[in-house]
Amino acid sequence: MQDHPFYARHSHGLIRVAAATPAASVGDAQANAQAMLDLARAADEDGVDLIVYPELSLTSYAIDDLHLQGAMHRATYEALGAMVDASAALSPVLLVGAALPRNGRLYNCAVAISRGRILGVVPKTFLPNYREYYEKRWFASGAGLTGLTIELDGQSVPFGTDLIFAAEDVPGFVFHAEICEDYWAPTPPSTLGALAGATICCNLSASNIVIGKARDRAMLAAAQSTRAACAYVYSAAGLGESTTDLAWDGQGLIHELGELLAQSARFAHQPSLTMADVDVERVVQERLRFGTFNDAAAFAGHPERAFRRIRFVHAPEAGDQGLVRPVARFPFVPDDPAQRDADCFEAYNIQVEALAKRLAATGSRTLVIGVSGGLDSTHALIVAAKATDRLGWSRDRIMAYTMPGFATGEGTKANAWSLMRALGVSAQEIDIRPAARQMLADMDHPFARGEAVHDVTFENVQAGLRTDYLFRLANQHGGIVLGTGDLSELALGWCTYGVGDQMSHYAVNAGVPKTLIQFLIRWCIRTGQYDDTTNVVLSAILAQEISPELVPAGADGAMQSTEAMIGPYALNDFFAHYVIRHGLKPSKIAFLAWHAWRDAQAGAWPEDLPQDARVAYDLPTIRHWLERFLIRFFRTSQFKRSALPNGPKVSPGGALSPRGDWRAPSDGTAEPWLAELRDELPPV
Repeated sequence: MQDHPFYARHSHGLIRVAAATPAASVGDAQANAQAMLDLARAADEDGVDLIVYPELSLTSYAIDDLHLQGAMHRATYEALGAMVDASAALSPVLLVGAALPRNGRLYNCAVAISRGRILGVVPKTFLPNYREYYEKRWFASGAGLTGLTIELDGQSVPFGTDLIFAAEDVPGFVFHAEICEDYWAPTPPSTLGALAGATICCNLSASNIVIGKARDRAMLAAAQSTRAACAYVYSAAGLGESTTDLAWDGQGLIHELGELLAQSARFAHQPSLTMADVDVERVVQERLRFGTFNDAAAFAGHPERAFRRIRFVHAPEAGDQGLVRPVARFPFVPDDPAQRDADCFEAYNIQVEALAKRLAATGSRTLVIGVSGGLDSTHALIVAAKATDRLGWSRDRIMAYTMPGFATGEGTKANAWSLMRALGVSAQEIDIRPAARQMLADMDHPFARGEAVHDVTFENVQAGLRTDYLFRLANQHGGIVLGTGDLSELALGWCTYGVGDQMSHYAVNAGVPKTLIQFLIRWCIRTGQYDDTTNVVLSAILAQEISPELVPAGADGAMQSTEAMIGPYALNDFFAHYVIRHGLKPSKIAFLAWHAWRDAQAGAWPEDLPQDARVAYDLPTIRHWLERFLIRFFRTSQFKRSALPNGPKVSPGGALSPRGDWRAPSDGTAEPWLAELRDELPPV
């Protein structure tokens, strides 16, 4: 077990929550309390911070008029007291369902318990009284009950719908409780709880099951976690409830910002805990970016002024407790094949339709593109072919040029020609080497005198000439130049200012990261977007190593490798996602990357990922490339992004257009990010 704070999930705002499905015993509060404590002890061993039990879990829900019996109230008090006493030795906060009398009314309540203390009691607001429900026969609504207390277990305890609970010693661990029907209402109480500052919203439910209802619950939990920008934990009653007229499935759900993190096995015959580590820091960061969240708080009269924040000391265990949370190695590419195909369909068509609109709007006669035989220009060209198809153009209006330089490989050049021919575009070749030699000679560059000097000038003379030709060819043929550079290159600044991977008339790939481009091309092959001849060429291009091919191979025959210089694109795209989309601290990005990448065999790899990409990265390697990413992203590259041409946003993970998701100074510094990484990671 690692003992440095870096390895502790609480250091990164990760709170372990659980939806509990205990074995219910109809009306036997002591037996129910024991079953709930059994799960609480198991959760304590698993490092859980917060357990959400089902609605009325102390007595069970479906006991009808027995809720009104004095003996049942007495049993409830005794069972609740037993749970409070036992909780003193347990770390998790317990959210327990109980029916509690107060001032001649009976309330359906959520009781928050921590370390031998009742923190507060939240009554249910919305009481269903339709179809199979008749809760108003037994319970009073908690609507409008604020600023009150209730006497329980010898304590005067906060009581009301105005409670949120906050750990003093764990930043961001702030939760709110609502009960079953509350989140079926048009105005769920958790909305106000979230606007008041709760990052985790909890639902204690006894929702019975009928066909299709599980889908409705999941939809509501996902929607509420999205609208309220929160984590949402839902626990429904399961095995052991009375089946006099209803049945129960024990559905447990944990969502975060609309994403399902964990769900229970429904209709299980054994008690269970459905666990996940929710990221409250990510929730807070999302709210900072989601201006409508603050507007909603203002519209609602700033609920934080109306809610009581009940504070408690959580005292979580230190050290590495693992991570109970899916962390995608490829955050721009879903692991689920069906979702991945759906995302590829959308991304591809966004690019195709955007380009078609730009061509129609400019009145262009042609489209000019440089084709290297690499991934980016390949994808831009196949998108262009489909866009012209949709416009009713003949593909020969695409003026495609391969422009070999001093280091162009025969394989990539052959692939470029094969692709252009397969697509039926106007294919031509311009050898840039004579012009490059002349320019280098005019500059008195050592290469022109026969010296093997392959510096940045040598490289960029070639890159710049290609762009010069393309723009003048566009003038000549009444067209526009199609850019090829992708989001990953723009993030890293791995593009030459003023040339085709940074400058063009339209940057069709600028919103697509490198990892997604690879999957997009595979999707095009698999779904038959092009003919078999084209697909063979596309497969060959995917198999190549990524290289700019600007420097001749060395004595060992090894070609120039992009990833050897700037790091693996898989890692760089991982870093970019969490910097651009979520604004996370570098140490947390390193923590997530370590969990995602430390084991080459762990997790579900996308089925169409190349075998040679199934690698593992240790923490020193992740740190090394993350430092270089931060320097390139924050210090050296922004001026290139500030001058980007138009191009469509594709991924919800963000874009780098200065007119869109990302605005930053061109003369900034990376020091705050590098300092945070140095200070928070274990010593090398």
